[in-house]
Amino acid sequence: MVDDDASAVVAPDAPAVLLLDRPDAGPDAAPAPAPPAAPAPLALSDAARDRAHGPPSTRRGRRGRGTRTAAAPDANAFVVQEPPRDHRRRSRPAASRRALARSAAAATAAVLLGAAVAPHATAPTAPSDDPVPARLPAYAHIDLYQEGVTVGAGGRRAAVAPGSAAPFFAGTHVLDPAAVTLVDALGGLPRTASSPGSSRADAAQRAAGQRAWLAAGTVPGAGGPYEDMARAALLDLHTLVLPGGAAVAGWSPRWRYVWPRDSAFVAVALARTGHVDDALDVLGFLDRVQAGDGSFEARYEPDGSGPPDDRGLQTDGTGWALWAAGTVLAEVPDADERRTAAAQLRPLVVRSTQHALDLVARTGLPPASADYWETPEQELTLGTAAPIVAGLEQAATVLPLTGDTALARSAAAAAARSRVELVRAFAPTGYARYAAGGHRDAATAFLLPPFLRVPPPGARTAWRESAPTMVRPANGLAPGADWRDDGISWTPQTSLYAWLAAESGDAPLAHGWLDFLDAHRTSTGSIPEKVLADGSPAAVAPLAWSAACALLALDALDRRDDDLRASDLPPLG
Repeated sequence: MVDDDASAVVAPDAPAVLLLDRPDAGPDAAPAPAPPAAPAPLALSDAARDRAHGPPSTRRGRRGRGTRTAAAPDANAFVVQEPPRDHRRRSRPAASRRALARSAAAATAAVLLGAAVAPHATAPTAPSDDPVPARLPAYAHIDLYQEGVTVGAGGRRAAVAPGSAAPFFAGTHVLDPAAVTLVDALGGLPRTASSPGSSRADAAQRAAGQRAWLAAGTVPGAGGPYEDMARAALLDLHTLVLPGGAAVAGWSPRWRYVWPRDSAFVAVALARTGHVDDALDVLGFLDRVQAGDGSFEARYEPDGSGPPDDRGLQTDGTGWALWAAGTVLAEVPDADERRTAAAQLRPLVVRSTQHALDLVARTGLPPASADYWETPEQELTLGTAAPIVAGLEQAATVLPLTGDTALARSAAAAAARSRVELVRAFAPTGYARYAAGGHRDAATAFLLPPFLRVPPPGARTAWRESAPTMVRPANGLAPGADWRDDGISWTPQTSLYAWLAAESGDAPLAHGWLDFLDAHRTSTGSIPEKVLADGSPAAVAPLAWSAACALLALDALDRRDDDLRASDLPPLG
């Protein structure tokens, strides 16, 4: 995790409201409050580590408080995205004037070029009449590092600077050079980057390639309120997966690395949206960088040359690689093609399985290791134990496809034993972060399908009860209940919970988290890593892990809808 540059301290306009369907809510229960109109975000700082997937302190216990597709857009049109409002607080009249000026400039460009104006930013809302609490908590500020990422000449990725206009070709994340020139000439909008040396014909060809890639798969949520978010998330993943399968976490320098954990989620999201070959490329990269003993470093350079620093090994990476391999192969319907893909993944699966067996050989559980919090740990965390069990369960299904039946039996036996030991260690604490006890943690999600095949006793209740302890002012989630009280919502955990709600069949709860993600995207439609307490997007955008989980949530909703429709069909004959 990186610590970002600190800035002004800000306080929220009103207390947060958690929209969560409680399991004990009966028919007579009072209706849940309506979601706030995209609460305005606040600010944060994270300055000591390189990544935004973990907490700032290593001292635990301290309060720091488908198949459906939509019609393709007009290939000759481009979309002028409205730049976001300044994230620091100012008077609403001034904000309104700036928004009107930007909208007018964007509309002028649209009229001249026959384009559609589709800003993602929401219009300013009227001030609340609710009394402001006498003492409000103070929160920090983190800048938004970029609005999104585009692909330029020669496949070069380039960040769209914060506050910049993004005149993309419609349905793509490729800038239209002609539109960029016109918008800059009109003025009234911040200047945006273009692709140096790129002609409009070249850019149009790249745009056509992105449209063709989308059309080759499925867009989850197509035809519904989240279609635009799904299309943007797919394009972001397509951009963040580099040639050779390196799935970088983001495009800011400190995120431009490959985390095995994030890559696993990206691979599964690609496979479930019809891009299995891309998913296999992502896993192929992990195969190439994995150590001979089956272990993984925390992260890798995108060229595959090795780790960028001395963070060291992170045990959960081995579990995530196995889980992703099995989940991706499950998306290959043809048996012969599945065996061919399994053979391609065999070195990765065999090494990872053997390493996982070594890790759990002594006690049934792996030793302590840093997990997605990205902090050194002296005690075993749920975020390390659960992925290893999930990985061994998948290994037991993948290895028979490669002819490694003896190793498959060993994996199945180890998975069963490790599952028992996980329950023995963590269930007495209500599946807290540590076996010794402690606070609730987002890793409770890893105890449920599609991670573990069958939830352990009490796991569903623990997962549901964890969310209220992690909610933040903008209504997103923090990684754990004991995370610092900085007002920051983290989209990886919020999107993860949206996916789990969808997989569990709780569509209203999934929609609540998806509404949060949709409402706090950047001007290019990307999901940022963080959302401040006042609702402002912050830090890196897009973040691959968040985009992947949002897509997986929408895919799970689609699949359940399809299953329900199939169950309503009259019997044949």
